[in-house]
Amino acid sequence: MNELVSIITPSYNTARFIPETINSVLAQTYTNWEMIIVDDCSKDDTDAVVSRFSDPRIRYLKNEKNSGAAVSRNRALREAKGKWIAFLDSDDLWEPAKLEKQIRFMEENGYHFSYTKYVE
Repeated sequence: MNELVSIITPSYNTARFIPETINSVLAQTYTNWEMIIVDDCSKDDTDAVVSRFSDPRIRYLKNEKNSGAAVSRNRALREAKGKWIAFLDSDDLWEPAKLEKQIRFMEENGYHFSYTKYVE
């Protein structure tokens, strides 16, 4: 259980939220991941906020024109190198053991796809 997980995170004007999102990924007990954040031409200071994170597992890409979340997710998918793909919106948070538990569950049961519920 140590395959790379590519975390796909579209972003648009999320400077207020994305630091907590990134921190929830940095806090994961499963550490073999890459986070691909695709910014969809934000007009706030998302660039400056994301640039404060120096972890080499975090990649920040910017769309040339505003195209929507689906286009941003698809761009990140083309860049992904992981065996596993995880989707995390830029205003959502993960519990620290989320990836570890979900990857273990999928491997133990031979699943290729799973999803988890959320709490508001």
